[in-house]
Amino acid sequence: MKYPPIETPLTKLLDIDYPIIMAPMFLVSSPKMIIEALNSGITAAFPALNYRTDEELRKAIDEIKAATVKPFGINLIVNKSNLKYKSQLETCIDKKVDFIITSLGSPEETINRCKEHGIKVFCDVVDLKYAKKVEALGADALIAVTSLAGGHAGDKKPDELIPELVKECNIPVIGAGGVTRGIHLKNMLDLGAAGVSAGTVFIASEECEVSDEYKKAILKYRGKDIVRTDKISGTPLTVINTPYVQKVGTKAGPLTKLLLKNKRLKKWVKLIVAARGIKAIEKATFGGSYKSFWVAGPGIEHINTIRPVKQIVENIIKEYWELKK
Repeated sequence: MKYPPIETPLTKLLDIDYPIIMAPMFLVSSPKMIIEALNSGITAAFPALNYRTDEELRKAIDEIKAATVKPFGINLIVNKSNLKYKSQLETCIDKKVDFIITSLGSPEETINRCKEHGIKVFCDVVDLKYAKKVEALGADALIAVTSLAGGHAGDKKPDELIPELVKECNIPVIGAGGVTRGIHLKNMLDLGAAGVSAGTVFIASEECEVSDEYKKAILKYRGKDIVRTDKISGTPLTVINTPYVQKVGTKAGPLTKLLLKNKRLKKWVKLIVAARGIKAIEKATFGGSYKSFWVAGPGIEHINTIRPVKQIVENIIKEYWELKK
């Protein structure tokens, strides 16, 4: 069933029906998921780092473009830990993606390069100070990463961060964190957000290609079972507090902590920690290993079934309109 469009600055910016971005999820997002999202009236993005080579990244973009003309984006890690950043940015420009989401670094170069080519840039932010910086650089929208987000979450709750950014900034604010139902979409829009970024709910989709164990964990565990660990990327990351996570702990060792404080060594230490962490996440994401680092957000509290992407979107929009009556 087709529900009426929801008009917001985000839907106008991207010419989509509903103000939802299927959030970029490391190793989880796939062309299959993206295509289903776009065909359901929302937009979506995937991390460039999901692909080891430029050829693989280009192939993924081409696969999506061959299936639909609807707009989609790519998430770029723009700090020094991403050695592929320059080539990934050039590929995004060459392939004319619709928007880029920047994370974990200064988006200045990305914004300047993309403006020449009409590519929009949305920037992850966790506080007002950084939001004002990226707005001054020319960002097209802010993604307010709240404490309810999965992955690299912020520290402020949605009802703290979003109104603050809406009041003090002059570009659209997209709320990220804890969106799994129509009431969450309504609450974010009522706070002044132009749209939402939702990730965890789409892990529990039929199109998602992660292991059955990962999906079962999304259904089994609740919001209270989400913890932050800095053992994986050097930056706190939200994961499900499985028995394995409890066993190995969530804190980086004293030597790693010490080295991360060294300005000259920090970049290289983060690269080493991230390389180890990526391997651990990859094994847990696609294998049935008991060594389970499953990334998710507190939104798992409201996820009880595996559904097609289209149905997930329909249920959110249906509930939103029912609440608006």
